[in-house]
Amino acid sequence: MLSSATMLFVELALIRWTGANVVHLSYFSNFILLGSFLGIGIGFLIPAERGRWIKRWAPVPLALLVVLVRVYPVQVSQSSGQVLYFTSVRTSGLPAWVTLPAIFLLTAVIMAAIGKITADLFRQLPSLDAYRYDLIGSLTGSVSFALVSWLRAPSVVWGVIVAAALLALGGRRNIWRYAVPLTAMVAALLVETTTTGISWSPYYKIQLTTLSTHPPEYQISANGVPHQNIAPLPVLMQKNSPYRQAYDETPRNPHRSVLVIGAGNGNDVAVALARGAERVDAVEIDPRLAQIGTQLHPSRPYADPRVRLHIDDGRAFLERANTKYDLVVLALPDSLTLVAGDSNLRLESYLFTQQAFQAARDHVAPHGAFAMYNYYRQSWLVDRFAGSLDAVYGHAPCMTTFARNAAVLVAGMTTADQTCARVWKPSGPVPAAATDDRPFPYLLHRSIPTLYLGALAAILLVTLLAVRLTGVRIRSMVRYTDMFLLGAAFMLLETKNVIGFALYFGTTWLVNALVFIGVLLAVLAGVEVRRRLRRVNQLLLQLLLFGTLAVAWIVPVHAVLSLPFPARLAAAIALAFAPIFCANLIFSDRLALAADPTSAFGANLLGALTGGALEYLALVTGYQALLLVAALLYLGAFTAMRAARRRSAARPSAPRVTADSGTRD
Repeated sequence: MLSSATMLFVELALIRWTGANVVHLSYFSNFILLGSFLGIGIGFLIPAERGRWIKRWAPVPLALLVVLVRVYPVQVSQSSGQVLYFTSVRTSGLPAWVTLPAIFLLTAVIMAAIGKITADLFRQLPSLDAYRYDLIGSLTGSVSFALVSWLRAPSVVWGVIVAAALLALGGRRNIWRYAVPLTAMVAALLVETTTTGISWSPYYKIQLTTLSTHPPEYQISANGVPHQNIAPLPVLMQKNSPYRQAYDETPRNPHRSVLVIGAGNGNDVAVALARGAERVDAVEIDPRLAQIGTQLHPSRPYADPRVRLHIDDGRAFLERANTKYDLVVLALPDSLTLVAGDSNLRLESYLFTQQAFQAARDHVAPHGAFAMYNYYRQSWLVDRFAGSLDAVYGHAPCMTTFARNAAVLVAGMTTADQTCARVWKPSGPVPAAATDDRPFPYLLHRSIPTLYLGALAAILLVTLLAVRLTGVRIRSMVRYTDMFLLGAAFMLLETKNVIGFALYFGTTWLVNALVFIGVLLAVLAGVEVRRRLRRVNQLLLQLLLFGTLAVAWIVPVHAVLSLPFPARLAAAIALAFAPIFCANLIFSDRLALAADPTSAFGANLLGALTGGALEYLALVTGYQALLLVAALLYLGAFTAMRAARRRSAARPSAPRVTADSGTRD
C-alpha cells in the first residue's frame, strides 16, 4: 500500500509542481501523466530478477528533475502584468526541445523505479489481492495530495512527504544511497518555498511582487506568468482603461447590481463600487488570489458590505444562481493552467462556449448588458467571441481595442442598451463558436496541431524503445493485447468523466479530486465484487458495459445540466461510474486468470498511456465522441480475449491460475 500511495502522490506532485515552473507544459495537459504511465508500465514489465539497480538509485532521477527545474525554470519574460501567456513567445530557461524531453524522460525513470518497487511487492501476493492493495494505496495517495492542496501547503511539504515515503520503501540497506539525493531535493524545494512572495493556491504557484508603495501597486505572477496587477482606483478609472469601458458604453444602465466572473484581486469589483453598484457578486475560483486582494488592494473592495465573494467556478455559479444583474462582466478570465493532468481542458474553457454565453444572458436583467475583455494575440479569437455574442444577443456587440491587443466587447440586451463608438465587424471568416462538447476556444480549426502530433509520436516511439530495452519482447506482449486495449479504453472513460463533472459542477480542484477518488472507489468496488464471485459471466458483463456506454452517449449534456443539484449529482454519478464499474469487473476477472499478472498489469498501464494520446482526438471530434472510441477499444479487447481463450483451449492442459487464490494448482 505504501508503494502504491507513494507512486500516485509523486505522480500528482510532479504534475502540479512541474506545471507551475515550466510554462511549456501548459500546451500539454497530460505530458507528465503519459510519462508516469510509461514509467510505471516499464517498472511492472521488468522481470523480477532484473532491474534491481533502478530500485537502489530510485531517488536520484527525482532529485535531478527537481534541481534541473529549479536551476532552469521556464517562465514568461514580460514586464506587464496585463499580458496573458498566450500573447507572448519570450520565455526564460532552456529551449522547449531540451526541457520537455528531459522532464518526460526523468519522469518516466522516476516512476519506473517506484513502479519496480511496487511490482516486486505485487508478485508476492495473489493477483486480485495485490490489485486491491494497489487501489487502496492509490486512494490514500490521492486523498493525501488533495488534503495537501486544500491546506495550500508549499512545495517543501510535498518533498518531505515523498522523501519520508521513499526512505521507508528503500529500507536500511539503501538509507545513505537514498538520503543524499532526497536531501538535495528537499533543500531545492526549501529554497523555493522560502523565496520572498512565493505561496501556493490549489491551482497556482503564486509570486507577489511590490511594484510601488506610494501608491501601493503589486504584480501577481501565476505559474511563472505575469497574471494580474493590483492597482489603485485612480489608475483603474483612467480614460483608456478597459475596466471602465463596460460602464461607459452602457450610459443608461443604472449598474445597481453587477456580477463579476473572474474577480481576481478585486480590481473590477472596486470599479463597480465606484460606479455606484449597490450589490456586487464577485466570483473567483482561486481562494489565494481573493485573499491577496482582501489583504492588499488599496480600495478594500472585498471588505465592502455591498460585495458578496463566491469562491467558485464561474460557469458553475451561472448554472446555480437565479439572480438577474444589470451588468455581467467576464473579467479577464485566463487560468494559465489546465485541469490537473487528465484532459486538454483549461480552467476557463467552459466560460467561453456558446452555451456559457447563453447562460450569462439568462442572468442579464431587461435593459442590462454583458461585457468581456482580455488581451488577444489573434484577431480571429476576438471574432470568435464577438460572433458568439452576436448569435446570442441578436446583434453585433460594441468593440473597443487598446494597445497590446486588448479588446473589450459589450453587448446590451438590445441595441438601445449599448452605446458604441465602434460596432464589431469581422476581420475575416468568423470561426465557429466553441461548444460544451468541444470547449477549445483557443484552437482555430478542428485539427490536432502539428506540435501535439510530433510530441505524441515521439512519446510512442520512446515507449516502444523503452519496452524493448527492458528485455521485454514485443511479441511476448501480444498475449496481453486485451489488457492493453482495456487500459486505453479505461483512460478515455476517465477523461470523459473529468470533463463531464467539470461541466456539471465546475472545474475546481475539489471537483477533480473527488472525480479521481470516485473512479478509484468504483474500480475498488469492482475488485471487491470479483473477489467474492467464483466465476463471472463475461458476456453478460460486456453487454452491460456497452449498455451503460450507450446510455452515457444518448443522454444529452443539457438534460443533465437542467436538473436541480441533487438530481444532477445522481445522474452524473450513474452515467460516469456505471461503465467504470462494469469495465473493472471485466478487467479484474481477466487479471485473476492471467498467467503473469504483473506483466498483464504492465501492458494495461502502457495501454493507458496510449489512451492518453488518443485523448487528443477530442480536439477534432469533441469529448462525447470519446465514448465511441472507448467502445471500439473495448470491442477490440473482447475480441482479443476470445481469441486468447480459443488458443488456450486448443493447447494441452497446463497449470492455471485460480480466480479465488491467484495461485497455480
